[in-house]
Amino acid sequence: MSRPFIHVNCAMSADGKIAGPERKQVRISSQEDIDRVKVLRKTYDSILVGVGTVIADDPHLTVKNLTYDENPVRIVLDTHGRTPDTARVLDDRARTIIVTGTDCTREWPGAEVLRSPDLASAMESLGEMGIKSMLVEGGGEVISSFFRAGIVDRYSVFVGSQVIGGRTAPTPADGDGRVTPDGLRLKLESSEVLGDGVLITYTPLY
Repeated sequence: MSRPFIHVNCAMSADGKIAGPERKQVRISSQEDIDRVKVLRKTYDSILVGVGTVIADDPHLTVKNLTYDENPVRIVLDTHGRTPDTARVLDDRARTIIVTGTDCTREWPGAEVLRSPDLASAMESLGEMGIKSMLVEGGGEVISSFFRAGIVDRYSVFVGSQVIGGRTAPTPADGDGRVTPDGLRLKLESSEVLGDGVLITYTPLY
């Protein structure tokens, strides 16, 4: 298997939401979980988010005090090439790869472009490029696509002590329909109280 080891990590409210109905970032994690994620990012070769997260939140996707060579590779899943030229993931703090569909011809200053017909093929190509591990941080439709493709090796979710609500508020596995016809079973690996919330870690059972 040449694709990276894939760890999906996210935070959701007690009612299963990862953001509000307007899809803007909401602080759900406790400080303890925020500290955990900072350490976790240092252990992976790459960090991946979808273009929706880039447009909504404009994250750097870097680790404070790490150099260009020390930071994980930033990967943006952007099928149709919607990443703004001014996005912070295109700065000079770390290497950036934008994964697009095969029919997208756009280029970006400060980024490499990988054109691929589907998610599984993209992951194989990234593995061939030397990326051995990946932390997938969202959003919900991106996470769902990884589950649908059957390529998630570890899933961890922090459940925060708040209720967000909203029929259209996104969930960790967002989008239309089930991730598999009968739903995806998970093996519980661990649970841990972190501040006012709980971190739960699973292994998907494909």
